[in-house]
Amino acid sequence: MRTIPAELAQRYHDEGWWTTDTLGDLLARGLAAAPDAEFRVHSAVRPYTGTFAEVEHTARRLAAGLAARGVGPGDVVAMQLPNWMEAAATFWASALLGAVVVPVVHFYGRKELTHILGDAKPRVFITAESFGHLQFDAEVAAEVPIVGVVGRDFEDLLAADPMPEVLPADPAGPTLIAYTSGTTSVPKGVVHSHRSLVHETYQLVGQNRRDTGKMLTATPVGHFIGMVGALLMPVLSGTAINLTDVWDPGKALALMKSDGLSIGGGPPYFVTSLLEHPDFTTEHLAGVRTVGLGGSTVPVAVTERLDAMGIVAFRSYGSTEHPSITGSRWDAPKSKRLYTDGCPLSGVEVRLAEDGEILSRGPDLCLGYTDDALTARAFDDQGWYHTGDIGVFDDDGYLTITDRKADVIIRGGENISAVEVEETLLSMPGIAEAVVVATPNPRLGEQATAVLRMLPGHPIPELDDVRAHFASCGMARQKWPEQLVAVEDFPRTASGKVQKYKVRRDLAD
Repeated sequence: MRTIPAELAQRYHDEGWWTTDTLGDLLARGLAAAPDAEFRVHSAVRPYTGTFAEVEHTARRLAAGLAARGVGPGDVVAMQLPNWMEAAATFWASALLGAVVVPVVHFYGRKELTHILGDAKPRVFITAESFGHLQFDAEVAAEVPIVGVVGRDFEDLLAADPMPEVLPADPAGPTLIAYTSGTTSVPKGVVHSHRSLVHETYQLVGQNRRDTGKMLTATPVGHFIGMVGALLMPVLSGTAINLTDVWDPGKALALMKSDGLSIGGGPPYFVTSLLEHPDFTTEHLAGVRTVGLGGSTVPVAVTERLDAMGIVAFRSYGSTEHPSITGSRWDAPKSKRLYTDGCPLSGVEVRLAEDGEILSRGPDLCLGYTDDALTARAFDDQGWYHTGDIGVFDDDGYLTITDRKADVIIRGGENISAVEVEETLLSMPGIAEAVVVATPNPRLGEQATAVLRMLPGHPIPELDDVRAHFASCGMARQKWPEQLVAVEDFPRTASGKVQKYKVRRDLAD
């Protein structure tokens, strides 16, 4: 794991950012304080209506069942589930056991899942028998000792009597491994401790103090921010949990009217798709009165449009490695909320390297990666995380992201590794060189655009052929290129290396 200087750790303790609480302690306390809070899943295939207490009962039965099978503190529990009740039960059970949970985005395909299970080596894997493109693959899960499949045998893992206690765990030890795409050809395993995740939950609840009503969460719980927003923040604040397993803007608008639900933000797509839907009326404005945008590129055109409609919009910046680096509050000056990515949040320090790269450190920074070599490259001995993003500060200390060094596309809040897409493209016949970069997408923030240099005599492939190839490779659909561009050659350095920033600039021009 990364180096955490002793004086930095002491400061986090002295200032109260780090405590002796484990994730299980936080959940047990919050669930006990609001047992009658509503828990609903708005789903066409697996709807659920209940309370915190009822879902906690299922979680504690699962914890007891896993404990009877030898699962305890430090063991790894992986789950690949949509936004269903069973996802909350599995996540809460893992925390109560002191286990390390590995949430996997439900639309990840065979390729990604094989890598994650091989890297994390879980003792338990909970998944769905079928949901959309997700189909249970017994061969992929064959090496996992304990497997539970929702819709088939998940209930067999539940003990008759719930586990009453929280098993003790080291607050400084790991509690979560979140896999995210980035500069590598396979997803990176980001390891968070109890201390970092507990602080992050308090951080976000404090940052969003304004009452935004009952929130509808569509961001997948297999994604870091979806998991925190759906399964941790409401428990800490004692507010209802409303999940949906498929993002349908029309259905969301109907629920906003029928159930009084609100949309609090996230990647811009979740907000813009509502505003663009034919069913949207001024009546729905009450459900989007305050919107926090982050997890993806936030175009100024979006924040200005929201502001013109009377919606209070604010931006934030973070990553799976360091979830809350900067952010604006809903009551910050408009010029800061709309046009910057905010100022450093509680306990967080941010500075710029000579080339403008953003370096950050704080109590919610992860422990490092499952790959020691990646950890050594991204974190230095002073505890700074080298983000790979480029930014500038204004005179008031507000940060604005201006560019990205890392080869990653952020599409609708999901990271896509440019390297992974490039390698898959190069396995197609006729492609001599492939460069994949982020280009603007008005709905999703960014999309993957593939710039191709073809071998002599080979035409650029059709987009449908590229999609078919990616499908045959087991690649998640979100990673498929959405635009193809042919070039005779690329801008290069003297050593022949492609200058990606020039490729992005040329496409923008």
